[in-house]
Amino acid sequence: MRVFDDENGVMNKSLLDIPGSGIMLVSNFTLYGDVSRGFRPSYIGAAPRDISEPIFSSFVDYFESVYSDRIVIAKCRFGAMMEIELVNDGPVTLILER
Repeated sequence: MRVFDDENGVMNKSLLDIPGSGIMLVSNFTLYGDVSRGFRPSYIGAAPRDISEPIFSSFVDYFESVYSDRIVIAKCRFGAMMEIELVNDGPVTLILER
């Protein structure tokens, strides 16, 4: 995905176009918090671990096999409690759905 600015400030660069770049793969994409019925999230629609862990592992394996020679790949341990420090750069947040 071309989600990084080029020299003209246009989202025209991918992660592969930025020297020394990397990606962190975090398993919290398997969480599905539904707040359509109030303020407390419901996780009833979330995939159970026996389904979601193999999906995440396949995702990590794919990234490592295709991109490990071009970008730094950091990954978490599935289901682990983690503290991640993040600095967002820009006014854009993307939610990807398939």
